[in-house]
Amino acid sequence: MNRYLAGSVVMSLLLLVYLGFAVVYASILLQDDNLIVNIMGVALLVLPLLGAWGLVAEWRFGAASSRLRALLEEQGLVPDFPRTIGGRALREEASQLFPQFQGEVEAAEEDWKAWFRLGLAYDACGDRRRGRWAIRRAIRLERIYS
Repeated sequence: MNRYLAGSVVMSLLLLVYLGFAVVYASILLQDDNLIVNIMGVALLVLPLLGAWGLVAEWRFGAASSRLRALLEEQGLVPDFPRTIGGRALREEASQLFPQFQGEVEAAEEDWKAWFRLGLAYDACGDRRRGRWAIRRAIRLERIYS
């Protein structure tokens, strides 16, 4: 198990413990006779539901993106960005390579591989939000066309 997966498992377990405490406290509030306290209990139940939904969505994203990355690695298509000693991509060098990946997407907008590689390029350039968006797009395209 790599350190990123181990960290994700630990953080997920901590979140589940927190959500469990929130549900227990909400159930205590719901047993009170005061209407305002009951409303607070219902509101407190919404937070664990949202948290659980977010946790499941992130784990699904992680599993799908790992699966697609493994498929690209089998084909030797994962881009190799220059990295620091600590393993982070060098943003300036990644930015110079970025137009290549953007061009691949423009040439084949329905190719999940191009979108996934673009997502990795965005991430290497420091734009994690757009990187995740592009990888989500790759996941959707792979499900549709594969």
